[in-house]
Amino acid sequence: MGAGAMGLTAFTGPPIQQSGDRVSANTLSLDDTERTIRLPAALLKASDAFKQALIEEEGVRYTVYRDVAGYPTVGVGHLVTPGDNLRVGDRIDEDRVLALLDRDLRIAEQGVRKLVGTLPLYQHEFDALLDLVYNVGLGNVSQSESPRLNEAIRARDYEAIAAELEYTHAAGQIARGLEFRSERRAQIFMDASYDDPREI
Repeated sequence: MGAGAMGLTAFTGPPIQQSGDRVSANTLSLDDTERTIRLPAALLKASDAFKQALIEEEGVRYTVYRDVAGYPTVGVGHLVTPGDNLRVGDRIDEDRVLALLDRDLRIAEQGVRKLVGTLPLYQHEFDALLDLVYNVGLGNVSQSESPRLNEAIRARDYEAIAAELEYTHAAGQIARGLEFRSERRAQIFMDASYDDPREI
């Protein structure tokens, strides 16, 4: 089911200022940061364009299912944890989908900040890295798992970072959907284009 049918487009709005922010992220929009100035990741949050692309990529599922790697998943690609008290086949409502998405985005945003450290980013670069962390998890972009990505970040080599955004395997197999998602992630990072490559 599409996100619009479920009302998830109402979720996407201006970023909410967190109490610990020194500068309000509410004053930043995709246009403000797109190609004019790179900002510290601490000042960036998921853009509306990214949230829409994420919903398109992950889909929205009310019933807990097993993803391509066999993990129990629900909502917008939320990996079920023991604390969720959910099993395969359980159903959740829209409010819970939104709450899980909000929580997962906050965790992924923190993950990007940890990954990039002091590297400044355009909004679209942040969004592409956010998609990567949301999709594969922070552990898979660690120094031990993704040394070239981490080296590119340390070197502040944005083209080399873009070259390391491809993750196409699930459960040891190439997944066509992940190939498309990697292509989309790269075009977000390099060109600020959030379009779905499947539709081009």
